[in-house]
Amino acid sequence: MIRNTTRNQKFGWVLFVVYLTVLVYFVFFAESFGRDPAQREYAYNLELFKEIRRFYQYRHQLGMEAFLLNVVGNVVAFMPCGFFLPVVSKRGKKWYNTISLCFGLSLCIETVQLVFKVGSFDVDDLLLNTIGGVLGYVSYRVVQWLRIRRRMHGKTEA
Repeated sequence: MIRNTTRNQKFGWVLFVVYLTVLVYFVFFAESFGRDPAQREYAYNLELFKEIRRFYQYRHQLGMEAFLLNVVGNVVAFMPCGFFLPVVSKRGKKWYNTISLCFGLSLCIETVQLVFKVGSFDVDDLLLNTIGGVLGYVSYRVVQWLRIRRRMHGKTEA
């Protein structure tokens, strides 16, 4: 597998593994994100938009930082996943594979949070993470389009 990859793909793999390591740390171990080892209760939300609405409705009491961390943070956290999957895998170049893998990774994370009572299982997080994966994939496509366009303009000017 590694022998047939380009230098950019190998670099992409390194960045992808670093990204996954940082993601796992923040999701499961960062006490600054409410990962208190003493608090071990099952917490879940199966109603779509419930937590998003709650964070928006009470943003003045909770603070704008909490709203942004929950909503925007969940989107931004999965943008690298949507960007790097097409870089490291040929299957990831198809949009539906990348989005499915982003959703699957998010579902795994949410399930592990529920089973091990670290954080909470939240369908809003699944939605926001998947949106982040979509935006990451769109970013990848834009970068690829710009690279091809730059390469085409470079050849016509030479």
